[in-house]
Amino acid sequence: VQLQASGGGLVQAGDSLRLSCVASGSIFSYNSMGWYRQAPGKERELVATGASDGSTKYADSAKGRFTISTDDAKHTVDLQMNNLTPEDTAVYYCNIEKVLERPHWPYPKDYWGRGTQVTVSS
Repeated sequence: VQLQASGGGLVQAGDSLRLSCVASGSIFSYNSMGWYRQAPGKERELVATGASDGSTKYADSAKGRFTISTDDAKHTVDLQMNNLTPEDTAVYYCNIEKVLERPHWPYPKDYWGRGTQVTVSS
């Protein structure tokens, strides 16, 4: 499984960005797709995820500003980020928690994209 992310960049506070990610390879079932981020000197943290049942989860810092959307058929996950602040500056990673096929079914396995830089200037 490979994930290809795009859409990062340098913006000013208050601007918007949209991150996109497509997963390819052998994906017959998955639990969730989402976005995580890691700022310098900090641990990687969840930003938002979309589960295969349609539910979503957001970090408190993302609620009201970010919107995640997934396409089950295309295995894509997008993150619309509005009203960005310098605190959103980080490398953003796309993730898919895939359900392994037999003989390892139904155990999950995480796959990660290479990351895309988002920098928000004040």
